[in-house]
Amino acid sequence: MRNLKLLQSLRSTELQAPGRPQCVAVRTDVGSLLVASHCSVTEFDPRTGQVGSEASLTAEGFLPEDGSGLLVGLQDLAELQAACVATAAGDVVLFNYSTCQLECVGSVESGLTSMSWSPDEELVVLTTGQETIIMMTKDFEPITEVGIHQDDFGEGKFITVGWGKKETQFHGSEGKQAAQKKLQEVQPTAAWDDRRPRVTWRGDGQLFAVSAVCPETGARKVRVWSREGVLQTTSEPVDGLEPALCWKPSGSLIASTQRQPNKHSVVFMEKNGLLHGDFTLPFSKDQVKVKDLLWNNDSTVLAVWLEDLTAAEDKPVHTYIQLWVVGNYHWYLKQSLDFGADPQRAPVCVCWDPERPLRFHVVTRGWSTVTYDWGWTTERSPGLDAADGAGVAVIDGGKVLVTTFRQCVVPPPMCSFELQLPSPVNQVTFLCRPQRTNQLAALTSDGQISIYSQDSTAQPDKCVNGFRSVSPPLVLKKTFRVECVQEEPLALRQLLWLDEQLFVVVSSGPLPGSSTLLTLHPAPDADDALAVKSETEVDGVVVGLVHCSQSGTVALQLEDGQLRKLIWDSPEPSVEVWRDSSGCAVNFPVPCTQVSLCSISGEECVLGLTDRSHLYAGDTELASNISSFAVCNDFLLITTHSHTCRCLQLNTLGVQGLQAALASDGGQNDETLRRVERGSRIVTVVPQDTRVILQMPRGNLETVHHRALVLAQLRRWLDGLRFRDAFECMRKLRINLNFIYDHNPKVFLDNIETFITQLDSTNHINLFLTELREEDTTGSMYPRPDGSPTQNQPLSTGRKKVDAVCDSLRSAMQAMSVNKFFLSILTTHVKKTAPELEVALQKVHELRENPPQGSDAVSAEEALKYLLFLVNVNDLYEHSLGTYDFDLVLMVAEKSQKDPKEYLPFLNMLKSLEPNYQRYTIDKHLKRYRKALTHLSKCGDDRFPEALQLVKEQKLYSEALRLYPDSPHYRALSCAYAEHLLWRCGELPAALQAFTSCSSWRNSICVAQQIPLPDDHVALLARDLAGKLMEQRRYSEAALLLDQYAKDCEEAIAALITGSVWEEALRLIYMHGRQDITETNLKPALLEAVTSQTTFLETQVATFKRHRSRLAVVREQKAKARLDMLDEDGPDCADAELYSEASSAASGSKYSHSNSRISSRSSKNRRKAERKKLSLKEGSPLEDRALMFALGDAIATVDKMREEVHGLLKALALFQLERQAEKLQQAYEEALQTMEAAVPEVWPEGQQNSQTPLTGPNTTANSIMASFQQQQQSPAASPQGADVPTPPKMRNGVKWKLTILT
Repeated sequence: MRNLKLLQSLRSTELQAPGRPQCVAVRTDVGSLLVASHCSVTEFDPRTGQVGSEASLTAEGFLPEDGSGLLVGLQDLAELQAACVATAAGDVVLFNYSTCQLECVGSVESGLTSMSWSPDEELVVLTTGQETIIMMTKDFEPITEVGIHQDDFGEGKFITVGWGKKETQFHGSEGKQAAQKKLQEVQPTAAWDDRRPRVTWRGDGQLFAVSAVCPETGARKVRVWSREGVLQTTSEPVDGLEPALCWKPSGSLIASTQRQPNKHSVVFMEKNGLLHGDFTLPFSKDQVKVKDLLWNNDSTVLAVWLEDLTAAEDKPVHTYIQLWVVGNYHWYLKQSLDFGADPQRAPVCVCWDPERPLRFHVVTRGWSTVTYDWGWTTERSPGLDAADGAGVAVIDGGKVLVTTFRQCVVPPPMCSFELQLPSPVNQVTFLCRPQRTNQLAALTSDGQISIYSQDSTAQPDKCVNGFRSVSPPLVLKKTFRVECVQEEPLALRQLLWLDEQLFVVVSSGPLPGSSTLLTLHPAPDADDALAVKSETEVDGVVVGLVHCSQSGTVALQLEDGQLRKLIWDSPEPSVEVWRDSSGCAVNFPVPCTQVSLCSISGEECVLGLTDRSHLYAGDTELASNISSFAVCNDFLLITTHSHTCRCLQLNTLGVQGLQAALASDGGQNDETLRRVERGSRIVTVVPQDTRVILQMPRGNLETVHHRALVLAQLRRWLDGLRFRDAFECMRKLRINLNFIYDHNPKVFLDNIETFITQLDSTNHINLFLTELREEDTTGSMYPRPDGSPTQNQPLSTGRKKVDAVCDSLRSAMQAMSVNKFFLSILTTHVKKTAPELEVALQKVHELRENPPQGSDAVSAEEALKYLLFLVNVNDLYEHSLGTYDFDLVLMVAEKSQKDPKEYLPFLNMLKSLEPNYQRYTIDKHLKRYRKALTHLSKCGDDRFPEALQLVKEQKLYSEALRLYPDSPHYRALSCAYAEHLLWRCGELPAALQAFTSCSSWRNSICVAQQIPLPDDHVALLARDLAGKLMEQRRYSEAALLLDQYAKDCEEAIAALITGSVWEEALRLIYMHGRQDITETNLKPALLEAVTSQTTFLETQVATFKRHRSRLAVVREQKAKARLDMLDEDGPDCADAELYSEASSAASGSKYSHSNSRISSRSSKNRRKAERKKLSLKEGSPLEDRALMFALGDAIATVDKMREEVHGLLKALALFQLERQAEKLQQAYEEALQTMEAAVPEVWPEGQQNSQTPLTGPNTTANSIMASFQQQQQSPAASPQGADVPTPPKMRNGVKWKLTILT
């Protein structure tokens, strides 16, 4: 939705020469123009008006002196420092810039009809008078010569496999009649066609196309040739094809023109010769002829050079140059230059600048040169209040397409409404006055200004054809003609509408390097004219004119980047140097194509964006990768080439702060940054709103609600106590509702009645309550911008946040209307940190007993149904049972899906019990054992055995001793407690049994000695304990028991050998003089351990290498798939966020997922389910993560073997088994080296922790809460989680090698 805005036009009349200009070219190294006529070649600098070099073509005999000579081509050759000129007589001449000498490098006897150089200036194509093509190198060495007209189609001929007949094929919407349709006969070319061939190259220089008149049909045909001079394709027959031909530099299309029976069109061909799209010129069938088509060098603008067709030769003709731009498959006429009927002002040769994409050179018949510099701009309404419609005006020929984005988002080329004007529009501007920024002015090519404003008489809800008009169109109020001399097209530029009766416009100054600011206002003697009120001379060419709606300041930018300030509200307007607050002059280092005024930290500043993507604030560069920017309501919004959109608050950040913010990549919760689609540009920002309109490269629009704008708007609403507006916005944009409270807790609690009154909806209040968390969102999810004042104060009462909000809301709702807010009151009980389910159930029970009266009251059934929605039905049933109120239990059970055969017998049994024993039974059923013991202690002495059994099972000794302080049962409880507290009551056998059962062998031996036990019983006890210790792999302790207490050295030594405690086993062997065990047990065990360890290491290394190779393959496949998705714009699509949001949890409360099977799953099952996701099966979604876990386990397993291998190596060396020791040491060392070398490959640098709580600008409220809930449900999990394992740390400091083996 961008327009072309004329930045400057440089007109020069100093160049004068005999004859008429015929060709023009640009000398790229110095920027001068090369103009060739039928007399001479001249190098001319339009900026200074000086002639650099000149050579006469007639004096050297290359052209006749009578002026009948004709030039067919002119090309600058930067490498040769010369220009190549081709004459129709057949001469190819080089014009040397330094010596001004002409050199004929070749001649064709039959004459030349055209010359075209390849873009890389390595080849030149000449067409001759004999209808041939000559291809030569840059040194003018012939490569090939072929005829233009070929009977063959070319190498790209379509292949027909011969399936079916034309009569049986599908013909689309044309139907079966297309099978009998005859080929249309092409008509001969028009009479004004000069029948000369046209040659154009593709941008990469690999192909060129030739348009020539076919001698058989007399119509033009386009052929495409390769760089080697081989014919590739021939175009299909196109009736009415005209001579203009130009290949789009990007290589996709060849442009030409076609005259059809009912229209005159610009058509496009593919390189295979088939037509591919067109657009219609805004002229009648035989009104104009197209002299040439010219693409600029970045393929964004197509220039169409037209001229009137006249019947009489003496009648003057009008000449036009139109600039067309395509967007979303629609062609827009952005600029129309009408050169009038004066023959001397008519262009005779035009060209685009090869270095500056939007610079256009025109040479007229009267030897005047005009250089136009355009820039891209988006014409948006400048308002900052809610009355501004956020309008954007798009020029399309004689129409202005206006879209008001506050009311609706309409994708181009459609719009909210169209403004039709009688002449093509060249400039559009909006009124720069508050409350009136929707008014629009359009400057047309005939120099008139049309004023459009809103129709005050229009009905706001007017319906058209049954549809309500969302955006009423503007109506024409006045059309003014400008009373000033306009010697050339676009003599007025940079139109600015400052006031109802005041315009400012820029025109060329009296000197080449100057400009004039014209202040226009309605003429006193004519209602339809704008007179020049004042003229202000500016020393420099003005390329930018911008106005600030807040301050009324007007800033000028000159072509060298200098900044000026226009004092326009004084009787005599003046221009002064732009200065900062310290009085220093401020200028842009380089000229900028987009300029805007803003206030940064209270100081007015000029922002500028260059065509090289550099953003400046005055003379300070802020960033160098900016694609677009916009200023709205103290916010600077920018898009970058790294596909992000930043939103920075200008009133809290200085220039240095902006630099730092734009240089950073943004944190996890940085609200100023969000990802956008590749190539996005800002169209406009809706004032006093959260919407940002972006346009994609292909032309479609996207609306985003930038997090920074959303939070700023929410803060304003919350500060103004507009809770409903804030709630609706947060609900729509999925902002965590905790922000309502966290923004300013004191203000919220003080105005809680206002909050309830504004929401006035039980559902909305319940939604707010269910999203409450203890987390302060202003410190985690939505941190305040740097420099903004902190408003949230912690509660001084010490209460938790959720409890405080629930209690305050409940008190306020009970005071306002209990019946209306009954469900919300229940929610406040359930949502508390310690859920008050019993209280909530009691309220429902009371509601059932005493139904309220009133239309807004809810029934007990509805309340219970809602409570079951909040709480799991089983939990609610158990809590109701814990109230010991059987009516309440039955009420809950009836609403559940429980079978009455299950709970009715149980309830009947409970009713038949004594009250204290009944409550004991209920508490034991609910696993409330302490309360059960309390009730059971009141049931008398006959229930003590049951109490004692409960105490032993649940280890409630302390509670039991308190409940039976002076009773005869105290000793029995103390004896039971002795199993846990040694020698408390002197029951040593029971204590011995307790210590033995828990493998506390030291305490067991102590008790056995104190009893005392006989030696044989101590030996049996030692053997029993040793067996348990060996089951627990505590071999050294088991050997100690067997040796010292069981007196069995052989079993002790065997236990040490089994546990690979080689040195201790050897000590016992020699202590007891059992050297025979060395040969019978120890050495064989050593050799078996070597074999086992070596085999284990080989298996681990082989498995590790296999997993590592597979991991590399999986990562390569995923990287390729990710690139394929990026090429298709997959990951950046808007639906990707919706997919993640749709799968998020709706609430984080443990009672909010009553119908979810996952929430009731045990932690063991959850861990099992998570582990199942990590499958090593090829092709599984998380195969790479599973491989990383397997590799980490392998490394940890091998690394833990250091001490064991070290002990085994020492034992082997002691028994002179060096060969086996060396083999084991080498195998273990190779295994460690292999795994240590693979760690950087398996765990690359910057591996992120996927288990970090999901927060940030691209997440949703529900997904964030689900992430935190998952972490709270598994607090004992590893901090790294199961998604991305951290690399294991290898203990390289542990010494295990033996130097004698190296």
